[in-house]
Amino acid sequence: MSGDWIPGVCSRQLGDFMNIDHKATRVNLLDFHSAPMRAFHMAWLAFFLCFFGWFGLAPLMPVIRNELHLSKEQIGNSAIAAVAITILVRVLIGWLCDRVGPRRAYTWLLVLGSLPVMGVGLAHDYTTFLIFRLAIGAIGASFVITQYHTSVMFAPNVVGTANATAAGWGNLGGGVTQMVMPLLFGVFMSLGAGSWWSWRLAMLAAGMALLVTGVAYHFLTVDTPDGDFRSVRGSARASGAFAEACRDPRVWALALLYGCSFGIELTIDNFAALYYTDTFHLSLKAAGVVAGTFGMMNLFSRALGGIVSDRWNRRWGLRGRVLLLGCTIGAEGLAMMLFAQARWLPVAIVTMMLMGLFVKMSNGANYAVVPFINKRALGAVAGIVGAGGNLGAVLAGFLFKTPSLTYSQALMILGGVVAASSAVAFAVRFTEKYRRLPVGRFGQLRTATD
Repeated sequence: MSGDWIPGVCSRQLGDFMNIDHKATRVNLLDFHSAPMRAFHMAWLAFFLCFFGWFGLAPLMPVIRNELHLSKEQIGNSAIAAVAITILVRVLIGWLCDRVGPRRAYTWLLVLGSLPVMGVGLAHDYTTFLIFRLAIGAIGASFVITQYHTSVMFAPNVVGTANATAAGWGNLGGGVTQMVMPLLFGVFMSLGAGSWWSWRLAMLAAGMALLVTGVAYHFLTVDTPDGDFRSVRGSARASGAFAEACRDPRVWALALLYGCSFGIELTIDNFAALYYTDTFHLSLKAAGVVAGTFGMMNLFSRALGGIVSDRWNRRWGLRGRVLLLGCTIGAEGLAMMLFAQARWLPVAIVTMMLMGLFVKMSNGANYAVVPFINKRALGAVAGIVGAGGNLGAVLAGFLFKTPSLTYSQALMILGGVVAASSAVAFAVRFTEKYRRLPVGRFGQLRTATD
């Protein structure tokens, strides 16, 4: 990691820390002043809070299940709803980023997305709860904007690291919410709110945080290193870009592989607390803590996928990035099958964390390839691939809602599918002159990729 992280402050001028396109060639965590690093910090924080609100209901489901008298099938339907709408919204947001830029897209997504997070407290039966959870799923599209914003701010030599770190720290919200929401619930309970009010007030707090962040994103970031998106590029740039992305089979291959990694992550986030409560008879708080360790691995594991991808790119070019993706997907599937067979709590936790390592490394490795597919259609590519992750979660959700299958059996089936899908990575190919992409001193590619 030492080659990608430096102390001090990133230069605002062309030099050691900027390339000829004014993109940052280093990820400098102590820099809060340059446009690339402000975008980096705001992007991961916004995604973190979106993930927190998106899956804030998951660790509270044992309470909500009892209050609303939900069946296993209804719980499965709500989990599917939480990720299904994101498929459409991620594609739309990718197109929107190509049109209006990431700053405006993120601002409106955060502000509008905060409304159903706060409003879910109005749910009083299965139908209204399902509708609110469907609407909340829209904020999952925040991932696409996060990846778009860091992709346009960082040079090719470090874009894999920047993308994976920002997304990983954002995904960390899925682990933190597993731990924090039961604590918030407990705090409101101790204040005498009762279980009916407590989970609703916890979601209200999450929604307020999203609203404030949306306003902050508008004022604290810019679209590109050179300024406002409209003045730098204009909407005409996006003309035909979405169609280009749709015609590229590599985009769909990456979308399938993202369904096998991020789709699994969403599935575990949705069902982990229930799995540990029902299978190992843990309390609400204990199940939340154990389930939260899966999400907490985003602190380093997704970034690791991006860092290793950047290193393999220097040695083997884009073929190295694709090879890493195939290896991590295959390892993820095998680890999932081990987790499915675990019947002793310590073994279940260890195998879940092993699976989590490869799941999140695969996520990072995937979006280390995305910026090199089609720069002109970056938003469209990021949106379609991101939507693939949610489609994977939807399909996995049908397994988990099937009455004839236990959660362990569903995990075993998924593990086999994921392991077999790793071969798809080798279908992602680049023309001969792009297979080795040498990076210059300032991070610019010596051969254009678009």
